[in-house]
Amino acid sequence: MVNRKRNIQLKIWLTEEERRLIDEKMKLLPTSQIGAYIRKMAIDGYIIYTDTANIKEMNKELRAIGRNINQIAKRVNSTGDIYRGDITELRERLGEIWQLQRTILSTLR
Repeated sequence: MVNRKRNIQLKIWLTEEERRLIDEKMKLLPTSQIGAYIRKMAIDGYIIYTDTANIKEMNKELRAIGRNINQIAKRVNSTGDIYRGDITELRERLGEIWQLQRTILSTLR
C-alpha cells in the first residue's frame, strides 16, 4: 500500500437510487470501473450553479405589489375612492419588476 499511486481512500454513502443513476451513466461511457468514473466526474465534471437572487428580489417586489393592491382594494371597497398616488406607486413598482425581469433574462443568455 505504501507504493500505491493513489494512497488516500475516500468513502461515501449512497442511496440505492443514487447508485442506480451512477450505474446508468457509467453504461454510456467506455468504463466499467466505478473508481475511475467517480474520480473523473469529481475532478472534471461540471457543476451548474444558478444564482436566484434576482428571482428572489422579483418575488419580494411582487409580494409588495400584492399587498399594495389589497390595501387599495380594501380602501376602494370601503370608501369608493381611489387616489392618483396609489396608481402612480403601482406603476413605479411594476416598472421595477419589469427591470428585474429584464436583468434576470439577460443573465440567462
